[in-house]
Amino acid sequence: MKTISTTVLIIGGGATGTGLLRDLALRGVQCLLVEKRDINAGASGANHGLLHSGARYVASDSEAAMECREEGELLKRLAPQCIDDTGGLFVAVPGDNEQYIADFADMCARSAVPCHEISVAEARSLEPALADNLVAAYAVEDAAVDPFMLSLDNVAHAVSLGASYRCNTRVTGFRIDAQRITRVELVDDTTGEPLCVEAALVVNAAGAWAGNVARMAGATINLLFSSGSLLITQNRLTTRVINRLRKPADSDILVPGGTVSVLGTTSVTIQDPDACRPSVEEADRIINDARAMMPSLETTRYIRAYAGVRPLVLAGDAGDARNVSRGFSLIDHERDDIANFVTITGGKLTTFRLMAEKPADLVCRKLGVDSPCTTREVPLPPSNMGMWTEPGLTAKTWLGTRDPHDLILCECEMVSRSVIDAIVDTIGTAGPTRGQSMLTAIGLRSRVGKGPCQGGFCGLRVTSHLYDRNCVEGTQGVAELKSFIERRWRGFSPILWGLPAMQADLQEALYCGMMDMELQIPTAREDATEGMETTTHPAPGEGAACGDRQ
Repeated sequence: MKTISTTVLIIGGGATGTGLLRDLALRGVQCLLVEKRDINAGASGANHGLLHSGARYVASDSEAAMECREEGELLKRLAPQCIDDTGGLFVAVPGDNEQYIADFADMCARSAVPCHEISVAEARSLEPALADNLVAAYAVEDAAVDPFMLSLDNVAHAVSLGASYRCNTRVTGFRIDAQRITRVELVDDTTGEPLCVEAALVVNAAGAWAGNVARMAGATINLLFSSGSLLITQNRLTTRVINRLRKPADSDILVPGGTVSVLGTTSVTIQDPDACRPSVEEADRIINDARAMMPSLETTRYIRAYAGVRPLVLAGDAGDARNVSRGFSLIDHERDDIANFVTITGGKLTTFRLMAEKPADLVCRKLGVDSPCTTREVPLPPSNMGMWTEPGLTAKTWLGTRDPHDLILCECEMVSRSVIDAIVDTIGTAGPTRGQSMLTAIGLRSRVGKGPCQGGFCGLRVTSHLYDRNCVEGTQGVAELKSFIERRWRGFSPILWGLPAMQADLQEALYCGMMDMELQIPTAREDATEGMETTTHPAPGEGAACGDRQ
């Protein structure tokens, strides 16, 4: 069995884990990150991409509000390539709580969250798609963040400083002697090879799966899993982030992200983070609720639904997920008689840097390392690993060169052959993604599969190019394509009405008819065990009005 030695082992490749990898690398601490799938495969890749101003939490969690405000300001300054500084609006419609509306500015002031009231007329001038019956509006400093670029840039900077990482590497157990973890047992899921890591200290940053990891070491974390579903529109509907002016609830955030908008979210308590799926019922509910603040959401085209699971740390008994703090928890497992084991979980994407700083401080104290945190001052440099996740960038690059030989492989997002080649070369250099689905890795690091066709055409084209480059051989590429399309369908199936329904018929004809590829495409009824609800959609060509979907 292969044995790897390192000073610190980080388990989990989301925003917190990758931020911690960079933080420790900047302090000169040798560290290795392992991730059971790929970077941002969990909640860090399944959120709405909102960089919170803190205004959403001023009534329910003032500490989280202040953390979001401070960390958001830092990220705008230190990682501008990852941020679209849109600004945001909080808007109220008839029926919203009048007392909450009246107190909103004072609540923001108590948490030092910048906020100022604007007239309804000004709000509709700034964002014409807003409802014409608004009763109040406030401007805040929300922004949009690209979570994939953020995490990939953190990894790239950490690797440049001597850190390392391995994707598709799953923890299977711990060996504990004299109240210390002496060996962490893992398996490389791309090869089936078992390996072990010997580390002076282990940090559990596995997000919603942190409890599973802790249990393998004989420790306990009391987590509540809150599943949140979101919808992606085909076009960008607003310039700014739009929030409903009320206490945090479902369907009250619209976040512009490049060329699209993300609408959500919900909060459904689930028992198992692996059971997190978007549902038809949630898609209907999101649109029904959100159209009050923006009527066009009722008839706009949606291209995908997806869901992420929030790990909420409970201080007592389980309750309503909306009432559990969005703050994070740092747990020193000395309380469980394991001296060199630490867990960091909970929190939000906006506070990832702070969530990395706190365990890094604890790690350094335990190791006797006298190196301060510098991520408050050191800018996060852009990297080749994260550069192609930005919506619209590939189109600008292709139009700028106008190379007639550089074929477009993804027409929806204008991803060219040269971009795919650049990503493949980066993956090859990184090493840890070897052997996994190359198409899936490309999709994470680019816009491939994220447009209206949801991989229906570009998946086939990119796979053909991978065969031409000898990146895949035999039946490997076809198997990867099948897996890729099935995963895209998982987010496609909850929004099958109108044009998406017709597009689904075309995809089925292409893959199941012409290519004789037996896709495991579940109907809403067949997917009920994964949270899907049975529903009847209109026939292709029928209206897309909200009432027609049931």
